[in-house]
Amino acid sequence: MMKSETSTTKAGVALVPKKHLPVFAMLVSCFALWGLLNNMTDNLVPAFQRIFTMDQSRAGLVQVAFYGAYAVLAIFAAVLAEELSYRKGVLIGLAIYITGALLYIPACIAQSFDIYFIAIFIVAGGCSLLETTCNPYVLSLGDGATAVRRLNFAQMFNPVGSMCGIVLAQQLILSHLDPATAGERAQMAPEVLKGIIDKELFWVCAPYVGLCAVAALIWFFFLARREGEVAPSRSALSHVGAALAFSVVPMTALYFIFPDMDKILWVLCGVTGPLVYTILAKDYRTVLATLLVTPRYWFGVVAQFFYVGVQIAAWTWLNVYCQKELGVTPAQGALYYTMAISLFIVCRWVATWLMKYLNPAKMMAAFAVGAIACCAGVMYLPTKVVFAAGGLPFSANILCLVAMSGFMSLMFPTIYGIALGGLDRKALKLGASGLIMAILGGAVITPWMARIIGDTQSVWCRLVSGFDTAWDVNLKLSQTSLRASFAVPAICFAVVLAYALIFSNNKKTERS
Repeated sequence: MMKSETSTTKAGVALVPKKHLPVFAMLVSCFALWGLLNNMTDNLVPAFQRIFTMDQSRAGLVQVAFYGAYAVLAIFAAVLAEELSYRKGVLIGLAIYITGALLYIPACIAQSFDIYFIAIFIVAGGCSLLETTCNPYVLSLGDGATAVRRLNFAQMFNPVGSMCGIVLAQQLILSHLDPATAGERAQMAPEVLKGIIDKELFWVCAPYVGLCAVAALIWFFFLARREGEVAPSRSALSHVGAALAFSVVPMTALYFIFPDMDKILWVLCGVTGPLVYTILAKDYRTVLATLLVTPRYWFGVVAQFFYVGVQIAAWTWLNVYCQKELGVTPAQGALYYTMAISLFIVCRWVATWLMKYLNPAKMMAAFAVGAIACCAGVMYLPTKVVFAAGGLPFSANILCLVAMSGFMSLMFPTIYGIALGGLDRKALKLGASGLIMAILGGAVITPWMARIIGDTQSVWCRLVSGFDTAWDVNLKLSQTSLRASFAVPAICFAVVLAYALIFSNNKKTERS
C-alpha cells in the first residue's frame, strides 16, 4: 500500500522520493503513536472519575493537562526544529513521551491523581513536540507540488492509531474498572479499597508504559540517522535553552507556589511564556510579524482552532446523543463512535487519493458543506428507525451524526498544508507551532457545547423549539438542548468553509 501511494504521480513527481521512504515510514509511525495516545487519554476522564471517586470537573483536568501541554510547548518545538533539526525534535519529543509514561509508575504506586496530572502533561508535551516537528518534516520530504497530499497520506495513519487507542482503552483500562459505585467504595475497608485501586491503576499504566518500547525503537532509528547535520552553535543552544525556560519555568513556579490555582488559568499563563520569548528574540519576532501579516496563515490558525474543537466536541457528545435519541446503552453508543472513526479513516484515504486529481481546498469546501448539512440533520431530522444492523438501530439523524466524521476526515492536514504553503523555511517551523497551538480549540468548543446541553432555557434552544424539553435526570440534558448544541459544530464548519473558499484558488495552496 505504501509503495502504490508513493509511486510517481500523474505529473511525473513522486509523492515521496525513494531516498526518503525509510524516514517517511518512521514518521508515519509517529503519527499513529500520538493518535493512539490522544484517544486513549480521552478514556482516562471516566476512568479517573471512578477510580478516585471525583466529580467530572476534576476528572476533566486530564484534558486540560493534555491540550494545555500542546499549546505551551509548541513554540519550544519550533525553536528546537529551527535551531537544531527536525530529527532532533523527533528524538526529544519521543524522549519526553517516554519520561512522562514512566512517571505513571510512581503515580500508580502513590495512587496520586496529582502525579498523574503531571505525567499526562509531560506525555502530551512529547506529543506536542512530535506533532509540531513531524508535520513540517513530512512536508519537506519531497516536491512542494505534492506536499499537501503527502501530509494527508501521513495523516491517514493518525486515525488508525486513534482506533487502536480506543481498543486499548476499552480492553485494558475500562474493562478492568471495578463496577463498585462511589457509595459502595465509601463503605469499603481501606485495605480492600486500596487493593481495588491498585489493580485499576496498574491497567491504566500498562498501555502507556508498554508503548515506551515502540517509542524507543523509533527513537533509535532517528538517533542513527545523522547524515548532513552539523554540530549546533552556541547561539543555537542558547535559543533552545531560553525557549525551554520561558515555556517551563513560569508554569512550574505557578504550579508549586499556587497549587490551588485554576488549571485552565494556569495553562493560559503558561502559553504567555513562549509567546513573550518570540517577541523578545529578534529573529523570531521578525518571523512572527511576517506570519501575522500573512492572511493565509493566520486565518488557517483560526480555522484549525475551530476544526480541532469541533472534532473533539462532536466525538465527545456522539455517545450521549445516541443514548438520548435511540435509548441505547453507553456500550452500544460506543459502537456508533467506532463506526464514525472507521468512516473517518476510510474517507481520509479516499480523499488523499482524490487529491491527485482535485484541488485540496475545493475538496475541503465541499466536505465542509456536507458537514454543515449533517449538523442540520442531527438538529432537525426525526428519530425514526429506518433500519437495524448488528442489533443496532439507525435513524436519519444518527446517520447524519456518523457521516459527519467522514466529512471531517481531510480537514486537519489540508488546513495545515494550505496555511504553511509558500512560507520560507524558518517561518514554516514557527508557523507549524501556531497550528499545533490551535489544538486548544478542543478545550474551548467542547465546554461551549456542554453549556448549551445543560441549559434548556438558552437562546440556542429556540432553534429547535419543536422537540421535547423534558429534563433527563440521568443524562442531565433535554432533547431540545442536546439538538440545539449542534449549532456549534455548524458554526465551526462554516469557518472552515470560509477558509477553503477564500484560498481555493491561491497559487500557493499546493506548495510547502
